[in-house]
Amino acid sequence: MATFLIALFALILGYVFYSKFVEKIFVVNDETVTPAYSKRDNLDFIPMSWWKGNLIQLLNIAGLGPIYGAVAGALYGPVAFFWIVLGSIFAGGVHDYFSGMMSLRHGGAQFPTLVGRYLGKYIKSFINVISLVLMILVAAAFTAGPAQLISQITPLSFFVALVIIFAYFVIATVLPINRVIGRAYPILGAILLIMAASVGIALLFSGKPIPNITLQNLHPGELPIWPLLMVTISCGAISGFHSTQSPIIARTMKNETDGRRIFYGAMITEGVIALIWAAAGMTFFNGTAGLQEALAAGGPSGVVNEISTSLLGVTGGILAIFGVIILPITTGDTALRSSRMILTDMLTNIFDMNNKIKVLLVAIPVSIPAFFLATIDYTFLWRYVGWTNQVVATVMLWTAAMYLVESHKFHWIAAIPATFMTGVSATYIFYAPEGLGLDYNLSLAIGFVLTLIVLAWYVTQLVKYQKIKKEMRN
Repeated sequence: MATFLIALFALILGYVFYSKFVEKIFVVNDETVTPAYSKRDNLDFIPMSWWKGNLIQLLNIAGLGPIYGAVAGALYGPVAFFWIVLGSIFAGGVHDYFSGMMSLRHGGAQFPTLVGRYLGKYIKSFINVISLVLMILVAAAFTAGPAQLISQITPLSFFVALVIIFAYFVIATVLPINRVIGRAYPILGAILLIMAASVGIALLFSGKPIPNITLQNLHPGELPIWPLLMVTISCGAISGFHSTQSPIIARTMKNETDGRRIFYGAMITEGVIALIWAAAGMTFFNGTAGLQEALAAGGPSGVVNEISTSLLGVTGGILAIFGVIILPITTGDTALRSSRMILTDMLTNIFDMNNKIKVLLVAIPVSIPAFFLATIDYTFLWRYVGWTNQVVATVMLWTAAMYLVESHKFHWIAAIPATFMTGVSATYIFYAPEGLGLDYNLSLAIGFVLTLIVLAWYVTQLVKYQKIKKEMRN
């Protein structure tokens, strides 16, 4: 299990050293009055302690993402460890830090607003639509599973369970953040950590060897690692969904120094959770073949339940039921809260959104399509969540890169992972069955060309700002 332990240690080192490097480039200033104070409205803008912000951020971005995604990613074998570590440190951590801190610096602005400021109004219009679509898909995908399990263990039907969950969604979406989210979610976030830590410790002492990376298992069968692994394991490496959640916490921060602990810290913690569940998936069923059979038989929920109950007994069964029901619901409600905030920003020049009735009216249009999508096949929804998720992540990284360019700071910490994720997203949509389903080699070629085009655009922007900088010096 050397690979697993080294990967775990690498994530810790990534937070200790690389997060400080990123923070140094950003340059925090605690003299700046944060939006929690300057825009306090006792709805979204409310000061909260950093540790609450960290646990809420973790719960918002995680849910079942680093569990379900990591279990599915375990089908690729130990190479999944590499992606979780490198993705979390150099892509996901940077993505989450800048999405949160840029929002903080821009008055608690939502992700599409930041995109419009640094990438232009046309990209903003595109990202407004795709962000709302992603929020609705996430809310739907993370609701269907809990509703199904509730219908299995209680007398309630699937439809009734769905109605109850969405009624809670609407209430949580319009209530002040310190009412439900600020009070309950830190506790739920702590339980998510306990669940992962318990599984990880039990796994280490289970007597089953966690696979190591070797030349033989570096490429698992016929599954192409690029770009499928990077889309399968998004939560736990890099996820665009996080950029829609970060502004929720950015509006509650007391100072800028807390940003590294809240945003980068939550991403690394999510990476640790994903690492544990990926290891459990590839170890518990004696290899990827056994995991494939377990997923086919019971789906991700069945795999999580079997691992938890077998390793932890009755306690594990309770944690598994809690995880499969509560955790995705807490992600679904903040997804709808984010979509409500995005719509509010879009309509702010038309309506006064301080009125709670108007806030409710904005929440309903995004809740209705999510409700009906939750009634269709979960696996169908999740496939589209994956691609839209990574497109949003790619755009956020390019937004951060342009922010750093304009600020005359070291922009490659965002531009390099942005280029990488451009290749992932471009190749995936041409190759994947839910995309165009083209030949793999053709998809690689198209993805490579599109990435070069985007990179060429970025270089032209660099040249432009270098000229401006030179003129300013003269």
